[in-house]
Amino acid sequence: MKITTREITLISLFSALTAIGAFISIPLGPVPITLQTLFVLLAGFLLKPRSAALSQIVYIGIGMAGVPIFSGFTGGIQSILKPSFGFLVGFVAASLIASVLSRKHPTPMGIFFAGAAATVSMYIIGIPYMAFILNHVMDGGFSFTAILNMGLLLFLPGDLLKLTVATYLGNRLRKIL
Repeated sequence: MKITTREITLISLFSALTAIGAFISIPLGPVPITLQTLFVLLAGFLLKPRSAALSQIVYIGIGMAGVPIFSGFTGGIQSILKPSFGFLVGFVAASLIASVLSRKHPTPMGIFFAGAAATVSMYIIGIPYMAFILNHVMDGGFSFTAILNMGLLLFLPGDLLKLTVATYLGNRLRKIL
């Protein structure tokens, strides 16, 4: 498994961009709205599948090591117990899915649907994790509907906007990179 200097640079760049996206956040319930998903999707659209996933693994690893690069300027092993941590794990799957699917279907519409599938994968991983932390670790007693409101419905409009921007940028930047 050989990684080129260019790939290492791009992996590092998208790890850093994901961290920057975490700092631009709107606290809204247990999971804040951030720009991270924009950069996760762009990593998927612009990097090879392995590099896209590695960029998010590096981001999570740095945060888990204690560097405060998660939303709310947090970091450390205790972040595993935050309701939003499942979405961070979803970043790895999402960047991988966006990369694989956008390479199979490199048209603007194909890239959009690759990003949509990637976004759905973040929800599939993040929402059950959030429900587990809120209801079993924090003893919150939230209903299924409340969990969906907090972890999905609040985010759909912003995620659709970020998906549209990422599709546009990804389509344009692919030609350059």
